[in-house]
Amino acid sequence: MYIAISPQKTGATYQNSVSDYVAYLEKENEENQAGNINQHPQQAYFFNQEHDRVEAQAVIKAIDQNTAKLRKRDPRFYSLVISPSQRELKHLQNDPEKLKNYTRQVMKAYAASFHRNESFTADQLLYFAKIEHTRTYRGFEKEILENRPYIKKIAQLNNQIRQAERGELDVELKTLKSELQKIIEAAPHKRNGKLLQQGMKKEGLQTHMHIIVSRRDKTNTYTLSPLSKHKASKVILNGKPQKRGFNRENFYQRSEKRFDKMFNYPRHYADSFKGRNAHKKDPFAFFAKLAGLPTNEKAAAMKLLAKTGNGIPTIPTNKVQLALKTLKTLKRGVKVAIHSGGIEI
Repeated sequence: MYIAISPQKTGATYQNSVSDYVAYLEKENEENQAGNINQHPQQAYFFNQEHDRVEAQAVIKAIDQNTAKLRKRDPRFYSLVISPSQRELKHLQNDPEKLKNYTRQVMKAYAASFHRNESFTADQLLYFAKIEHTRTYRGFEKEILENRPYIKKIAQLNNQIRQAERGELDVELKTLKSELQKIIEAAPHKRNGKLLQQGMKKEGLQTHMHIIVSRRDKTNTYTLSPLSKHKASKVILNGKPQKRGFNRENFYQRSEKRFDKMFNYPRHYADSFKGRNAHKKDPFAFFAKLAGLPTNEKAAAMKLLAKTGNGIPTIPTNKVQLALKTLKTLKRGVKVAIHSGGIEI
């Protein structure tokens, strides 16, 4: 499970309206209307804690009107993306109703992770969520970056072939076409013989949820920042102590645990928040933990690592041997395997 939180956008000031972002989230609706994908009619509506069918214009109106006391340099809303892994989606049979219910549970965890004088609940949040079923490759992704030099060379060769066909270039077509085929075959990432390029749709289950959540609560009284630098602190306002902050680690852990409990999901250490966090902060401890897992759990973790395409050596139990013999190889594999919390695995 991968959950990301980002502000409205970066920069000194923010747009006054959420309309552009809502329009972006309507892109699958436009594809449905064009007849490109037609098997997911539930994409047409946003939903929130109480309602399943919220029109785009209602979302824009509600978020845009809920900005009391916000300055130009303050974001009007935050964007959350919940990306279950393909393993998690298969476990749920890609059921949109289960994913809606889970999204509502995530927002309960979100509300509970704010540090406030009084308990805060999801019913006090102003948010709207939407399920999407497709993803496209973006320019910064590994497959696209590694294919880019080959795509550039292919474009050059195709241009030379056209010039040769017009008699503008004194090179044999057979030679150019042979070189072109070699470049295509050498490219590392292909699908059905075609190179993966930016904008191509990804294969497999790609369902994920986008959430627009107002920076202000429903009453337009309290400011809520999930990207606060503070987990839990106090300030004095009008002579009274006020709690503030947001515990992101707590939020991610709660969200993951709610998924596992709701759907009886058998999560392995290698694809857990705890495992990802351990890998980030202390990779030696992470690999030692893998070495000490029960045989069946270790096998499951190794299976996740094997999905990266890297060879997985035997893990020695001695920490010094672990550091010397397996750190480099495993770390390369685990970097992708832990993104089973993302959409890849």
